[in-house]
Amino acid sequence: MTNERSEPELLSYQGSSPKPADFDKYWERALAELDAQSLDYELVPAEFRSELAECFHLYFTGVGGARVHCKYVRPRMKGAERGRGLVMFHGYACDSGDWMEKVAYAAHGFSVLAMDCRGQGGLSEDNLAVQGTTIRGHIIRGIDDPDPDNLYYRNVFLDTAQTARILMSMPEVDPARVGAYGCSQGGALTVVCAALEPLIAAALPVYPFLSDYKRAWELNITTSAYEELNYYFRFFDPHHLREEEIFNRLGLIDIQNLAGRIQGKVLWVTGLMDSICPPSTQFAAYNKITAPKELLVYHEYGHEYLPYLADKALRMFMEL
Repeated sequence: MTNERSEPELLSYQGSSPKPADFDKYWERALAELDAQSLDYELVPAEFRSELAECFHLYFTGVGGARVHCKYVRPRMKGAERGRGLVMFHGYACDSGDWMEKVAYAAHGFSVLAMDCRGQGGLSEDNLAVQGTTIRGHIIRGIDDPDPDNLYYRNVFLDTAQTARILMSMPEVDPARVGAYGCSQGGALTVVCAALEPLIAAALPVYPFLSDYKRAWELNITTSAYEELNYYFRFFDPHHLREEEIFNRLGLIDIQNLAGRIQGKVLWVTGLMDSICPPSTQFAAYNKITAPKELLVYHEYGHEYLPYLADKALRMFMEL
C-alpha cells in the first residue's frame, strides 16, 4: 500500500502512538477487578446439532455486570485426559461466526469457546453508559468520559481474559493446552487475551486491528477500520487542540502496549497490501513481543482470505 514502510523498516518499527505513564497501573487495576469476577457460566443447548460435537450457547457475567455470550463446542467423544482448548475472537462489528468452524476443531479433540464482543453483531450486552459521542465506532466510545475505565475496549479486553479463564476451568480442558485465534479485531483480541491471561500457550493473531492509532491516523486512512479517528477529530476537535490528550487516552487500549506481556508462543500473520489495518500498525505490536514468535507474511495479500492459513492454524494448535 502507498505511504507504508519497506519490509526491513517494518521489522524495526516501534510505533508512533504513546504509551501513557499510568498504563501499567491502569491494567493492574483492571485485572484486579477481573480477578473478583466469578467464573460461573450458563450453558444452553444450541439449535445447531452435530454428530461430532456438543454445541451450546454459553453466558457469563462480565465486568460491569454485562451479560456476555459465547458459542461453546466440545467433542462428543471425550478421552480420559483433559483435552486441548481454543478461544476464538471475531472481526469488527461481526459475531462469533458459524458453528461449523468450531465443530471442525472439536472433531480434532478441541473444546472451543468463541466470544461475542459487547454490543456488536452477536448476543453480548453492551451496558456501558458514557459521556460523549456513542456513534461511528467503538474505539472512540468513552474517549470523552472523565473516567478512563469507561473506554469501551477496556471491558471487551477483560472479557477476553475471562473467556479464557472460563474455558480453562472446564473439566474437559487442560488449562496448559489452550490457544487463542482471531482475525482483524479478533486478531487484536487474540493479542490482548494472551497478554492478560499468561496461561495462553499459543496465539495466532491475523492482521490485527486496534494498534498504533496515531500511525493509522497519520496515514490519512478514512475508509479503513480506523475511520472513526478521522470522524472524531473532524467533528469534535477540528483544530486538534486535544490531539496529544486523545492519543494518550487511546494508548490505554492500544494492543502494542500490551504485546510485551505475552508469554506463550505466537504465530503472527500479516498481509503487506493491507489497507484496512496498515502493516506498520501491526508491526508496532509484533516488534514488542518478547515471547517465542514467528512471522508469516502474505506479500501480495491484504485484509482478505489468506490461502492455506486455516490448515496452518490447525497444525499449530494441534501441537499444544
